[in-house]
Amino acid sequence: MKLTIPDMSLVALVGASGSGKSTFARKHFAPTQVLSSDTFRGLVSDDENDQSVSAEAFDALHYVAAKRLAAGRLTVVDATNVQRVPRGELIRLAKEHDVLPTAIVLDLPEPVCVARNDERPDRDFGAHVIRRQRADLRRSLKSLQKEGFRRVHVLRTEQEVAEAEIVVEPLLNDRRELTGPFDVIGDVHGCREELVELLTELGYRISPEGTGAHHPDGRTALFVGDLVDRGPDTPGVLRLVMGMAEAGDALVVCGNHEQKLVRALRGRKVQVTHGLAESLEQLGAQDEEFRTRAEAFCDGLIAHYVLDGGDLVVAHAGLPQRFHGRASGRVRSVALYGDTTGETDEYGLPVRLPWARDYRGRATVLYGHTPTPDAEWVNNTMCLDTGCVFGGKLTALRYPEREVVAVKAKKVWYEPVKPLLPDAELPPAATAGREPAVLELGDVTGKRVVETRQHGRVGVSAEQSAAALEVMSRFATDPRWLLYLPPTMAPSTTSTVDGYLEHPAEAFAEYRAAGVQSVLCEEKHMGSRAVVLACRDDSVAPARFGIAGAGAVYTRTGRPFFSGDRGDELLARVRAAVTEAGLWDELDTDWLLLDAELMPWSLKAGALIADQYASVGAAAQAVLPVASAELAAAVARGVDVGELHGRISAHEADVAAYRAAYRRYCWPTDGLDGVRLAPFQVLASAGASHHERPHSWHLALAGRLTAADPELFAATATMAVDTTDQESVDAATAWWLDLTSAGGEGMVVKPAANLTRGARGLAQPGVKVRGREYLRIIYGPGYTTPEQLDRLRQRNLGRKRMLALREYALGLEALQRVARGEPLWRVHECVFAVLALESDPVDPRL
Repeated sequence: MKLTIPDMSLVALVGASGSGKSTFARKHFAPTQVLSSDTFRGLVSDDENDQSVSAEAFDALHYVAAKRLAAGRLTVVDATNVQRVPRGELIRLAKEHDVLPTAIVLDLPEPVCVARNDERPDRDFGAHVIRRQRADLRRSLKSLQKEGFRRVHVLRTEQEVAEAEIVVEPLLNDRRELTGPFDVIGDVHGCREELVELLTELGYRISPEGTGAHHPDGRTALFVGDLVDRGPDTPGVLRLVMGMAEAGDALVVCGNHEQKLVRALRGRKVQVTHGLAESLEQLGAQDEEFRTRAEAFCDGLIAHYVLDGGDLVVAHAGLPQRFHGRASGRVRSVALYGDTTGETDEYGLPVRLPWARDYRGRATVLYGHTPTPDAEWVNNTMCLDTGCVFGGKLTALRYPEREVVAVKAKKVWYEPVKPLLPDAELPPAATAGREPAVLELGDVTGKRVVETRQHGRVGVSAEQSAAALEVMSRFATDPRWLLYLPPTMAPSTTSTVDGYLEHPAEAFAEYRAAGVQSVLCEEKHMGSRAVVLACRDDSVAPARFGIAGAGAVYTRTGRPFFSGDRGDELLARVRAAVTEAGLWDELDTDWLLLDAELMPWSLKAGALIADQYASVGAAAQAVLPVASAELAAAVARGVDVGELHGRISAHEADVAAYRAAYRRYCWPTDGLDGVRLAPFQVLASAGASHHERPHSWHLALAGRLTAADPELFAATATMAVDTTDQESVDAATAWWLDLTSAGGEGMVVKPAANLTRGARGLAQPGVKVRGREYLRIIYGPGYTTPEQLDRLRQRNLGRKRMLALREYALGLEALQRVARGEPLWRVHECVFAVLALESDPVDPRL
């Protein structure tokens, strides 16, 4: 016997003591899904049978149930639930969280319940208690659905209980498995001629009979509701859309006009206004079979759909995040009619709450219902009702491309009660709410969780947020430029090769173990990580980013690299090189975001080098030669200090190597003379992020920039490696040894395909393999002694690696949000989280 329960629901087990509810719950549900009244009595009083604490126990149970339901978790309440009042509390909880309540009743015979209780020494109440409970249950059976339970399953025998099978069904609005592509079409309102034109523009082929349309590329049309009323041909629109839906070429959500039409067709008392009269007249001219089909079709429409893994929500009047994927009368009402203030405007129409201006959800929400002159993005939502029936346009959005396609109305088919006005001309009450480009303190403070597509949920603690806020408010560039912050980079696994702390062998083995065969080794430049945002001309930044300027050049913590003219001059050179290379037109963009290395290191780290490295080198250089000379003289006099002299001499050589190492990263600059920029990735451009393109593509574009301006741009040496081919691995190792022995910093090993998921999930975007001499700067002049290396090999890389992946996922999420044209606060949420994670207490030498 299959017992179906809806996903995201509250299940009440109902039955007298001894009916087997707890055993049933253990068999069919996960332990975390079941909230038992006995368990909560035990939590409150240390005695599961202490009836005196029932009120407190149920208070705690309801609190936990509320938290689970708020999170959308299936929740099972294991209690007798034979009386109406306790069940009423569960119904209230379900309604409050917009989930469907289900009752599973175990109505077993009284002798069975009594016998089971007799077998339990902790149950000392008599048969009269069970008799009373069963009497309450019998009185309740006929009223469970009237009380509000959407589904009621009754099991009356031990055999039925034993044979029961729980089947969790997804809600009708849960179509997350459908990923598109979609063409989401706004309110049609009987404008069949315009609908045919729009579908043709979108590439659909209309059937000769006008009873369907199919896209040759397998796209699906998705209608936001209000197909009917006001326009000249409601039957024609229904005939076309019904045919598409029946053939699987379209999905349709219900609009308020479809709901009202169904009530009218069924003879209910409705006001025949707002175009309903036209629909009834047009349908009256159709045959009875068509009217019956149309009525059934409109009556069966779902209030909203959740699609594309939860990334797309479509509802007629829009839908706040807390209602996505839920089911209740309230959710349906908001989806069909929207939420209102309870007031009416000067036209007698309800004043609607500006939910979209406060929307902060992950999903893109597409809707209609309230006509607007143009379809515009507001906080990752878009209204597609552009008033076709009122003489405006019929509009569609291609998803996931986010491309708007519209056709003009043939005429004004129906005079609007309220004129179509852009937001700027609407009264203040209609435009109240947050502006999409405004950042607020609440967006970035406290404990937060950021949803990423590549790595799930990434948490940021309140302490990390506070540290990031300090850096951002005091040092960072204007946040309107901050589209992205690079992630920290993990070093390769600590090497066991004699004399080395890091070695390519471990990097190649690591990727090979993750199932990544093809990697690319890139020379690690002796500079500082830089993000360059360059605009094609001075008109771009105000229009796209809301700020004047040619762009920005900033560090991996968001600080400007330059002040004054040098930054403007560098951006002008970058702009000219991009133009010379033809990348603006090739990428169809008016701005570019580049990941690069800016050299020399002393350009940003001059104070660090002088205060931390040079001072150590200078002090050692001043002391060690003198000490070595004195010890040499003592040895000559026959004093037994030869061993000490040897150690000091070796240390003197280490210091000389140490000073030579950091000096390679310093050279004089004058303006841009001596400054070199080595781009290695095109992060994003207008409407696109490029993390799924292979590194070879990125470096080819970087090479064209170098050819355009070889004095500014530096090339990046690379070598492709097959991690499963020992000859290829050996060649790359030899290349690294040559590079580092000549004074190079080392290399970065990356999956050749760029964004890569390995055997254990998201692969590291790159691991750095630094040379012996560069690590001398990091770990000190004498780190290469066997004793020092043995100690350093105990370093813990786990936290650094985890941090690198989390920051990488956040960076990708920021770029994807930029590409989708999402508002600044959505992009900044990810960027700020990267900066917050940077405050994690990880060894800075790693």
